[in-house]
Amino acid sequence: MPSVAMRAAVAAAAIAGLAGCGSSFQPTPVAHAGDASETAPLNPTGECASTVVHTLGDIAMRVYHEGVASARTASAVNLITHSLALRQAIEQDDPGAARTAGQALLATHHMTNLKVLVGSQTLLDVGGPDALAPLHGTIDGVRGAPIASFLASVWADHGYITETNGISEGGTALRAGTTSIAGSFPLPPGELPPEGVLTERHVSYRYTSFPVLAYPAGLRRVYLLRSLQSTAPLCGHTEEGTLVNTLSHIATLIYDGEAGRRTLTQVHRVQSNQALLSAVAKRDPAATEAAVKALLNEHIVRLRVLAGSQLLSDVGGPYVLAPVSAPLRLHGRTIGSFVLSIQDDLGYRLLAERLAGLDVLMDVGSRVVMSSFDPPPSDAPTSGRFQYGGHTYHAFSFTGRAFPSGPLKITVLIPIPYS
Repeated sequence: MPSVAMRAAVAAAAIAGLAGCGSSFQPTPVAHAGDASETAPLNPTGECASTVVHTLGDIAMRVYHEGVASARTASAVNLITHSLALRQAIEQDDPGAARTAGQALLATHHMTNLKVLVGSQTLLDVGGPDALAPLHGTIDGVRGAPIASFLASVWADHGYITETNGISEGGTALRAGTTSIAGSFPLPPGELPPEGVLTERHVSYRYTSFPVLAYPAGLRRVYLLRSLQSTAPLCGHTEEGTLVNTLSHIATLIYDGEAGRRTLTQVHRVQSNQALLSAVAKRDPAATEAAVKALLNEHIVRLRVLAGSQLLSDVGGPYVLAPVSAPLRLHGRTIGSFVLSIQDDLGYRLLAERLAGLDVLMDVGSRVVMSSFDPPPSDAPTSGRFQYGGHTYHAFSFTGRAFPSGPLKITVLIPIPYS
């Protein structure tokens, strides 16, 4: 289920860390899904680079808006407004208790900053120094009347930059006026047009930009850059072909993120859970299932545990994807294994819809297990244009993995025109 990390992305991290920020950026190879009716792709230094960067800029803006209004922000606001400890600290005018409650809220990783004001006086201000997309709200007392207001953020500067770098495989610069924020891509000094081409460290980049709000107040500007060389693998034979190649690649990156580094924390959490290890060592299905249920929901949507070929427990949603397998060891001896997933089919669909404006169909064999449409189209092609519900789409398909194994056909449907 989507959460915030990015499963609601964002998040957490939709994909954070898939690519770093350096002097040039080389994307992983992409399968061209664009129109092959021409004899040569677009010029990567001209129309192609512009199309790629504007498409990625749109996605960077969508990622930012995950911090403005999304399931991610709804979770943060819900935690703040329903915190009994925070409400009691406000009613008792107790800064120490308020700080303890605020730190506990930050520890959920559903927010990065929180400031609480009673009237014009600050009772609580916790979190890092640099963040984006301030959220505003009120906290009600026991009688239902407002007793305080709050400012919060779910996007620390570093988190947003990392997430955007990962999903765009490019560089993200964050600026306050003409000053680059530390840790973001180093832009040349002085004023820059909102979009264009620049050279940094002997590498030529195409870029686009858009304004954002800083936390707790103020303006910043986000610049999304890709080296001209790195856009070449995404070039299609037409502008639509380049658009389709770019968005198809993003769709696969979002999927790959669900079986990548973000799973490692959960794998280690399962492998170090003493209740689970003890239950598996004893080949105890009931104790194993109890341990599995305790591990679920904190970013694990399904967990299957085996001792050799004996299935001890399999708990979680019916349709999940991108399974990851690992052994269970106790005192240096392998006692079993497990398969886990941190994302379900609905979560992937929502990420693709929110972050890239894409619709999705998923099939296991001849059975549709997830669709952006109700009813799902029965004639969607593996690739190419098609019409459905009075709209035009360009389809692109790739093969993922169903849980616990086997192919999962994912068809990405890109609206034409795309916006």
